[in-house]
Amino acid sequence: MKTLSVPDLLGIKYLKKEDIDLIFETADHFKEVINRPIKKVPSLRDITIANLFFENSTRTKLSFELAEKRLSADIINFSAAQSSVKKGETLIDTVNNILAMKVDIVVMRHTNVGAGVFLSKHVNAKIINAGDGAHEHPTQALLDSYSIREKLGAVKGKKVVIIGDILHSRVALSNIYALQLQGAEVMVCGPTTLIPKYISALGVKVEHNIKKALQWCDVANVLRVQHERMDVKYFPSIREYTQLFGINSALLQEINKEIVIMHPGPINRGVEITSEVADSNDAIILNQVENGVAVRMAVIYLLAQQIKK
Repeated sequence: MKTLSVPDLLGIKYLKKEDIDLIFETADHFKEVINRPIKKVPSLRDITIANLFFENSTRTKLSFELAEKRLSADIINFSAAQSSVKKGETLIDTVNNILAMKVDIVVMRHTNVGAGVFLSKHVNAKIINAGDGAHEHPTQALLDSYSIREKLGAVKGKKVVIIGDILHSRVALSNIYALQLQGAEVMVCGPTTLIPKYISALGVKVEHNIKKALQWCDVANVLRVQHERMDVKYFPSIREYTQLFGINSALLQEINKEIVIMHPGPINRGVEITSEVADSNDAIILNQVENGVAVRMAVIYLLAQQIKK
């Protein structure tokens, strides 16, 4: 049986193309499973998974929980807001206490960059990074690529533009790594203040004109502006941002070509994208949500296969 080349899923930058192919093949199988009348498989009946969310999350947390339940795993949910972390307990102590309960896999979201890597060196469990600061969000990038593959037949050779707040986005970096690994061309588009200085070193194109970016691409992955990560103003006003970088029907009609519209959520409707576009036939936003469960099932299942019981 084929296995992943990595012991944990800490970031896309640690994966090979073969790993992504294996995850997608496995996700194809699980997508068929979750569309059956009985959506559960007993694959991980003897596996215990802890979901550790040190940062707020709705969609990612629900998606992981659903994936784990579909695989029949036992689940422990941990939220930092209601925990001893508030009393000063360290990350290692928190996790070691959870591991003392005989946990096999830890799914963790943390505000600090590299928290998953740090954890993987100190605890004896499989680690899945569900987002570390503004660094990586590997399962989001995998489900995004999987959705492109499903819609367009392949990722290789496609032109994908990531639009919006690139600077504060963990989705952007993981997507850049994943798309390039599969042979896609990547462009980023947004205000100069929200494009990181290092970005061209990653081999991506940079564009500040939304119309030119959309004329170039096959797929537009639209990100929200992450106000919660901003300590200064990066642009004059929301209204100006929407005028310059918002996606609306008039703009798409003017360009007059088929573009696949994606969004990792949550959507700020009327800011980076209008409701009309988000709910249109060009958008595959709800497909991304459905595919997220199948892809996360695949990642959990493949890592669990490496555990010697």
